[in-house]
Amino acid sequence: QVQLVESGGGLVQAGGSLRLSCAASGKFYSINAMGWYRQAPGKQRELVASVNNGGSTIHADSVKGRFTISRDNAENTVYLQMNSLKPEDTAVYYCMAIATVRLGAHDYWGQGTQVTVSS
Repeated sequence: QVQLVESGGGLVQAGGSLRLSCAASGKFYSINAMGWYRQAPGKQRELVASVNNGGSTIHADSVKGRFTISRDNAENTVYLQMNSLKPEDTAVYYCMAIATVRLGAHDYWGQGTQVTVSS
């Protein structure tokens, strides 16, 4: 019912920047919150940042001051601007959206996009 398409991952040197995008489409009444998670090899998936439909944001301590999440409600798109990237930011980044559909609110996930930061 809800499809999330991510883009913007890639390979970058430490200190560089990347911008991830995620667009939601499909049949839904509203997108309540959107966010980015990441999973590094051998580690659990963790929250990077989230934003609700009122614009309130949460950023993980590990990315505060370096990453910024933003959202275009009209386009149902969420962005993650990543600056001052570090090798430890290397992971697969997943977009997540909580959408209200006919049967209630559910969370949906993108396919993931690889971010690799070289030292």
